[in-house]
Amino acid sequence: MDTSTIIWIIVGIIVVIAIIVVVVLMTSRRRREAHLESERRKAEELRRDAYESDVSRREREADAATAAAAAKQAEADAMQAKLEAERLERESAAHQADAQQLRTQTDERMRKADEVDPDVVRDEDAARAETAEARADDRTAVTDERVAARDDRTALHDDRVAATDDRDAGSDERTAAERDQAARDERATLDAQAASPEPRNTESGRHI
Repeated sequence: MDTSTIIWIIVGIIVVIAIIVVVVLMTSRRRREAHLESERRKAEELRRDAYESDVSRREREADAATAAAAAKQAEADAMQAKLEAERLERESAAHQADAQQLRTQTDERMRKADEVDPDVVRDEDAARAETAEARADDRTAVTDERVAARDDRTALHDDRVAATDDRDAGSDERTAAERDQAARDERATLDAQAASPEPRNTESGRHI
């Protein structure tokens, strides 16, 4: 093998090695770029997730602030209502006290006017009048009770008389029925005697 052949072989080997190196470098570069692109996409997804999470967080914070403001407003309204109720209660108590005082003054003035007025009946006279009226009512009630008792006795006597009349009527009906039956029996006997050709005893109805 001559020197030129060896050189060409060496040159071929170097070229192949260079090609392999270039291919390896290009593949490595592409892999690195693909990895970087993947990392970029991952970073973008993480940023997007972080942004959405931040938006949700701000929304939750806004809702919490609104709820807190509403709670404070409700608390303030409740406090205001409590203060208003206490004020109204104090006013009501004051009005009741004034009304009671005015009622007392009115009663006192009316009592004094009754004491001064000669046409007003005194308590003693009124009490005596009420007692006399009560006694009259009691006597009337006793009289009414006696009249009611007498009416009850009269009604009882009437009931007894009516029962006696009913019994008498029943007895009269039975007597009339017995008489009718005896008359029918007598007519039947006479009819039998008249129809029979044989002479009969009129008293016994037997053949002679």
